[in-house]
Amino acid sequence: MDIVVRNAALRGLKGTTDIAIKDGVIASVQPKLSQKGRQEIDAAGSLVLPGLFNLHFHADKCLLGEVMRPNVSGTLPEAIEITKDFKRKYDPAEVAARAIRSLEAGVKNGTSFFRLFSDVGTIGGLRAARGLLLAREKFGRYCDIQVVAFPQEGIARDPGAAELLDEAIKEGCDIVGGLPWYEYTDVDARDHIDICFEIAKRYDRDIHMLVDDTDDANSRSLEYLALKTMREQWHGRVTASHCGAMAGYNDVYAAKIVDMVATAGITISCNAHINLVCSARLDREPRRRGIVRVKELLTRGVNVVTSQDDVNDPYYPFGKPDPLECASMIAHVAQLTLPHELEQVMDMVTVNSARAARVKSYGIATGNKADLVVVGAPSVHEALRTQPLRRHVIKNGREVARAVVTQELVG
Repeated sequence: MDIVVRNAALRGLKGTTDIAIKDGVIASVQPKLSQKGRQEIDAAGSLVLPGLFNLHFHADKCLLGEVMRPNVSGTLPEAIEITKDFKRKYDPAEVAARAIRSLEAGVKNGTSFFRLFSDVGTIGGLRAARGLLLAREKFGRYCDIQVVAFPQEGIARDPGAAELLDEAIKEGCDIVGGLPWYEYTDVDARDHIDICFEIAKRYDRDIHMLVDDTDDANSRSLEYLALKTMREQWHGRVTASHCGAMAGYNDVYAAKIVDMVATAGITISCNAHINLVCSARLDREPRRRGIVRVKELLTRGVNVVTSQDDVNDPYYPFGKPDPLECASMIAHVAQLTLPHELEQVMDMVTVNSARAARVKSYGIATGNKADLVVVGAPSVHEALRTQPLRRHVIKNGREVARAVVTQELVG
């Protein structure tokens, strides 16, 4: 065997388990394995998870907080304006270098799959997309990377953006992005969605849009996105991030939208930390949390994930990036703290994300891809509570990161 991970705690199983890896796949999962590995890893009772996911990450903007002025209002419109001038001068090599710094941090935290958003439009052209495609090429041995062509300034509001989206897909972007709520009118928002579907169907690509990321409860592009998904039979191939306007919907309308999203098979990505920071800036106390109705979506069977979104940029000044941090944040914000709810939270950065990305052979089972994380805590509860260093990270059957730092009291 190439690697044998011993004494692993696995979700849903009592006791410990050994995991044998050969030729990039899991060869055996048993309580006690007699085979020896060229590399032996003792998990020592730590939780072992399949590789973690970050399905929404604006990596072209990551770390711009180091060089750009702060967002003094903390609002999304100001963040967009701050970034515009910088995008005009984007250099693909510089974009790639910043992205790789954050990807490296993410891999060390156990992330095996990233979906990177690249702004595409007439301000920055394809420079951001080319930078992230370059990062994918350079860093692909450590993780799986998808690149999203994302019209940050809209499509109707940015004439020429639709053609650039098409060109970005031709140049290698994997996913068609969208931002329908940012258009000036409901008609333009629906046209925006239609154009994105035209491109997606032309190249047989999945769709990932930022939808109704606003405090305005009248922003209702999620309704049309769900309807369009059903009509185009793109079930299971569409993800909608944020959808924070749903927090302000009346309960009857919200129930209808939750049902439409479930029927359409749309995944919802609730990136709780960024919504806490950007949403409800104009509210008086008590302020809204500004997140989508997570518990209602889960009850209806909607596939819900949570993602990093931003790392030290004009939109959000923090971010590690770390899927366990994202999971902990949504557990707090959506009040998912009961034992079974903590399991739901961990699903959001593992199996739910794998389902959204349509990743095959995922999970800790014989024959699946050997993407594993030795977490450094004995259970889901303790992993979310303590946010430990990831002791070992394995990608495609090869160890790609490890933590060797110790911490102790002295004197």
